[in-house]
Parts: sequence; structure tokens; C-alpha cells
Amino acid sequence: MTIKYMGPLRAKLIKPALAAIALSASVSAFAATSLDRVIAIVNDDIIMQSELTARENIILRRLARNNSAQPPAEALRKQVLNRLIIDHVQMQLADERGIRVSDNELNAALNRIAGQSGLSLAQFRETLIAEGQDYAKVRNQIRQELLITETQRQLVNSRINVSQQEVDNFLSSDQGKQAASQRYNLSHILVAIPPQADAASIQQAEKTATEISTELQNGADFADLALTRSAGNNALKGGQLGWKKAAELPPAFAQAIQLLNKGQVTTPIRTPGGFHILKVNDTQQGNVQMVEQTQVRHILLKPTEIRSKAQTLREIKSLYNRLALGEPFAELAKEYSDDPGSGTEGGDLGWTQSGQMVPEFEQAMQKTPVGEVSIPFETRFGWHILEVTDRREQDIGEEMLVNQARASIRERKYNEELQNWLREIRARAYIELK
Repeated sequence: MTIKYMGPLRAKLIKPALAAIALSASVSAFAATSLDRVIAIVNDDIIMQSELTARENIILRRLARNNSAQPPAEALRKQVLNRLIIDHVQMQLADERGIRVSDNELNAALNRIAGQSGLSLAQFRETLIAEGQDYAKVRNQIRQELLITETQRQLVNSRINVSQQEVDNFLSSDQGKQAASQRYNLSHILVAIPPQADAASIQQAEKTATEISTELQNGADFADLALTRSAGNNALKGGQLGWKKAAELPPAFAQAIQLLNKGQVTTPIRTPGGFHILKVNDTQQGNVQMVEQTQVRHILLKPTEIRSKAQTLREIKSLYNRLALGEPFAELAKEYSDDPGSGTEGGDLGWTQSGQMVPEFEQAMQKTPVGEVSIPFETRFGWHILEVTDRREQDIGEEMLVNQARASIRERKYNEELQNWLREIRARAYIELK
């Protein structure tokens, strides 16, 4: 049986030859691997059974590591296939717009993932191989996830604007200051309503959400239901949204969880996109504190096509020696630094605080006494020398509150707009399930 979903424009423009090409590819794949076949056509691309199986196995291994119950096979297959379809659409958009993930960015992400498990990258690779996983395929999967995230960031953020009036209105509201610092660890189940749904579809979605809510009240596991029944973007993670500030949530969400304690679940919440159920896994109350700030300037040299890494290192060492002999830091930064933003300002980066710089830069900055120059050190941007010119304890309460408010409003808008965007790009796509 064949089920077709196609956006109105895409359906008119799709060429009959596409299906023939896809089917021809599936015949070749079948000849090579008897168990493989085309299971979906997504615009000009195809999804193979082997890809679906591989993604299912990743989910099943994760559930096993977490000692979580396995969902029914058909429910898992449906969730994973839906995720693969929307992933393929986003990858196609990334390709159209020339969005790329460099090897350096990928390696940094792999190191972060390995570090979260207390492993080096080599140990992480060995662990995956010991589990029977193909490291090259895992590496490619992580590259795809990074690419999808970057595509979402670029295309969704371009649809968002946060005005100063919105920030002012938020800060002047009764809950403004509290909402900017109150944080919740949440999980989420979505029963989606299709675009331009009729009354019967809405009624059915509401009935489904009510059934799920009843199951949760009777003790069903939230993560299991999210994995099998949620249409949310985090369904395959058991619905986990992670830590969110109250102001980052849609007002209806923030209001619904405001009086809930750890472990409690909301009743279904209606929004234009569907019916939502939230679970409060944990809460935190943030406090505004004094922070240590460092006034710093730096010189950056980047390897280029005409200057190798070895030459760059020699030149940064030469500059360090000239600084040691008393040459002015600002003059050398203006003449030699490859940082266009700070170079014209004598290398000045202003007052910085923890979290604003890459880790290697922060470590060098923290070790360098006021009035002294660091030895040359490397980050992903190139080779640096920095000078610490001052340190201070600063109350940034008001500034932090404004920045938190703006970031929280943008995050809330981003989360709302992301779901709208995902529905839109899927509705415009040509999708044929085989």
C-alpha cells in the first residue's frame, strides 16, 4: 500500500521520473542487500530500510543503557520514520543554502560528547566499537545532527524579532524578575493538530490527549508514553526538554507549571499546534550574584593558505619575544592581529566574565596576573597572546536581568516558531511512504 503526503506546490512540480529513479535505486540496493528496500521518498531523496533499522537500533541501545522499557516495535518504527523524514527535509534545506559543518566543529562536538561520559575521544571510539557500532556511521550521524541544528538556528532565528518594548513589558510585569531566574527541568508530550484541521481532527486529538493524561494519572511512565505517542521533536528522548527558564516557555506552559511540584504533570494544554502535557522533573531558583570580570586584550594569528601552522606558531612566538622586550601591546595588535573586531582597538576585548570565551582562552586569562602577558596558546581560532589589564567584582544584576529577559523571550519565540517551521517544511515536501 502506498500513502502519499505532498504539499500543494510540490505535488504539482514533482516529476514522474523521480519515482522511477528512486525505484531503480531501490532495485539496485535490493540486489546488493536482500533485506534492504526503499521505504519512503522525500522530495528528491529516498529513505532505505537499512537507515530506519540503524536509527531504531541506536534508540534501542540507549534505552537498554538507561534500563528503560522498550516500546512496541510498530510504535517505535513510526516515531523513528517520522523523525527520519523531517531530518531528510532539513538536510535538503541545508544543502540548498550551502550550510556546512566543518571537521573542526565535528571533532569539538565529539570531544564534548566523550567528555560527558568521562572518556577521551579514543576511548569513546573504542567503546562504540565494543558495542558493535560503526564509528564512521556514528560520526556521520552526529555531523547530520549538528547540521540540522545549525539549519534550524539560521532559518528559524531569521523569523524572530525581540523588541525593546517586549523586554520592558516583561521586566515591568509582576512575575518578570522571578520568571527570568526560575528554572524548570521539563518533559513534554505533544498530540499534534494538523495544519488547517477540521473539527473532527481537533476533537480526536483532544480525546487522545485526555487518554494519555488519564494513563499518566494512573501511574504510566511519562518517558514511555512520550516515546510511543508524542509528536514532539524530543519524543525519541522520552520527551525530555531539559532545563528551561519560565520566561522561555509559552505563557500557557509557564502558567500551567507555576504551582506544580517536582514529579507532577499538567492536564492537556491547548495551543494552535496541538495538545501538550508537561511533567516537572525538577526546579531551581536562580539568584543574581556578584561576578568577577577581567579586562583583557589579545593578539590573534590564524594559519592561512600561505601561512602554515608551523609558521603561525613561529610568528606568534616572535611577537611574544618583542612584547617581553617592551614593545607596546596595542601597537603590535593593531599591526599583526587577525581579529578584525579587536585588532583596530589595540586588541581590546573589554570586560569579560566566565562563559564568554572558549575554554582555552578563559584558562589562560585566569592564570595570567594583572599587568602581565600570557605565553602563546592555541584555540580553534588560531594562536593567541593575551594581556590582563585589570580585574574587578561587578554587580551586573540589572544588566543580567535585561539580557536574561531578552534571551528568554527569544528562546520562547524560537521554540514556538521551530514547531511551526517544522510543520511548514513537512507540509511543503513531497513524501511518499512505500
